[in-house]
Amino acid sequence: MMDWIPIVFVTFKVLVLGTGMFFAIKWHYDQGKKEKQMETGAVLRAVGKVAAVFVLALLGLLFFTFFLGRTLGLDLPFP
Repeated sequence: MMDWIPIVFVTFKVLVLGTGMFFAIKWHYDQGKKEKQMETGAVLRAVGKVAAVFVLALLGLLFFTFFLGRTLGLDLPFP
């Protein structure tokens, strides 16, 4: 009896994960078909916004690093 338990559990696990993967792939495929209908301009605006936020965050981190360095007494002049 104990020899069959791993076989049954592994088979059940493979079936459940296989079914879940099938539906996940199907859902993503269907979402991809919907998104193709989205306007290209909207995508470009979204990419621009993300890039602007990234650059502003990078500049903020740069200034914060120099401020923290000066506060701690490090010699970090601007180039």
